[in-house]
Amino acid sequence: MTTGTTALGERPAWKALAAHHQEIAGKHLRQLFADDPTRGQKFTAEFGGIFLDYSKNRITAETVKLLLQLAEESGLKARIEAMFTGEKINITENRAVLHVALRAKEGESILVDGVDQVPLVLAVLDKMAGFADRIRSGDWKGCTGKRIKNVVNIGIGGSDLGPVMAYEALKHYSQRDLTFRFVSNVDGTDFAETVVDLKADETLFLVASKTFTTLETMTNAHSAREWFLAGIGGDEAAVAKHFVAISTNAKEVSKFGIDTANMFEFWDWVGGRYSMDSAIGLSTMVAIGPENFRAMLDGFHQMDQHFRTTPFDKNLPVLIGLLTVWYTDFFNAQTVAVLPYEQYLKRFPAYLQQLTMESNGKHVTLDGKHVDADTGPIYWGEPGTNGQHSFYQLIHQGTRLIPCDFIGFYKTNNPLGRHHDMLMANVFAQAEALAFGKTAEEVKAEGVAEALIPHKVFEGNRPSNVILAEVLTPEVLGKLIALYEHAVFTQGTIWSIDSFDQWGVELGKVLATRILGELESADGKLTHDTSTNALIERYRANK
Repeated sequence: MTTGTTALGERPAWKALAAHHQEIAGKHLRQLFADDPTRGQKFTAEFGGIFLDYSKNRITAETVKLLLQLAEESGLKARIEAMFTGEKINITENRAVLHVALRAKEGESILVDGVDQVPLVLAVLDKMAGFADRIRSGDWKGCTGKRIKNVVNIGIGGSDLGPVMAYEALKHYSQRDLTFRFVSNVDGTDFAETVVDLKADETLFLVASKTFTTLETMTNAHSAREWFLAGIGGDEAAVAKHFVAISTNAKEVSKFGIDTANMFEFWDWVGGRYSMDSAIGLSTMVAIGPENFRAMLDGFHQMDQHFRTTPFDKNLPVLIGLLTVWYTDFFNAQTVAVLPYEQYLKRFPAYLQQLTMESNGKHVTLDGKHVDADTGPIYWGEPGTNGQHSFYQLIHQGTRLIPCDFIGFYKTNNPLGRHHDMLMANVFAQAEALAFGKTAEEVKAEGVAEALIPHKVFEGNRPSNVILAEVLTPEVLGKLIALYEHAVFTQGTIWSIDSFDQWGVELGKVLATRILGELESADGKLTHDTSTNALIERYRANK
């Protein structure tokens, strides 16, 4: 069998897909549905209450067959097993990739360098649960004896996007006498507005930084420390009652004034964008409680096992991942729109931006060669129906092909009159309109003036997936996140890239550290390009 080490363009399935694309690129979804009365039932898959209708994609049974063949030729099955068994598949950092261990069950075993990671994970979860219960019950008291009313998570990247997305997604299940806020941006406005109406002696800060040296996070953490001390009269011993750490650097944590007993560990085999179900999710557990947090982990685990064991033709993450490859590399689609018709999921597209684009925004293969296909489409979106009155115009009648994922639910956590039926009617209507459009003949039959007909034609043939679940619960959220995690993994395997490093974020950080010193000092010769030198000089003169 060919493997993922074979150049992508040389894999037989890839060549066959290129030829196949030439055959069907001009076929309209109207014709594909007319040719097959069973199409709407044929191109579907379901697992654990998550239903995928992918029939409104520009595919035939032959397309699916060839995409599945590509997955086989790319060694997807072996690579899945390598991840689940702790092999160091993050080759540029020589690390295992074990976010799946974060939701493993007691009795399972995943070894890294001969050490079973599952008991370590479960021990941290138990520690998190004990802490969360103390905050939620009021047993944890601040320095003046008052209970904690405000929890502020300080992090950036995966240490912020995951927690804030999960909090918003599961707000229905959160403890409402606690306030949760999130600080990430090094822009001082973010911190200032976060604490403007909080009382220091009722506020707890969760500082999330693996090394406890992340520039943005620690800048915000030190500002939080100064704000707190100013609010309680300067007693530095009180820091330990109002700050906890999510980190592995006990020395720096202690130096900050945090009791290392309140330091929650995670591991280097957890990438930041895959870490929201580790100790990074401490704010989530405090908000929704340990039982709901474990239900979310169970949802993750169920989807993990589905991905690992289900034949590819019924495997939800594999199908979604392969369809993204199909559009990215054969239709030259630049983006994917993720459109959740659920207000609680308003931060889900932003979360997916990091998950997908930091993972697969790569131009070099595992063996150090330049990829011979496009990778990493741009993910974006907003909740429906808001987006319909914003950017849907471009999706429907623009010149760019934008595959869409619609996410909807049979039931709502907040039933209110006709609202949910109206919401879901829009899901089905938008997917139908994108697929089938409206012809000039149909527009003319409505009595539209001749000059206006071209403006009211909808070409259609715009592909979409529809993903449905019963209702948004912690378990369902876990399944949805894992669905996209493993779809990303599938894409990365096809492209033969390392989806688990992120060297692209390093250069700008290094240069920013250098420039920071130059901005804070008027001395020293500037050695950047003429544009950067001039910008620095202008800033110095006007700051």
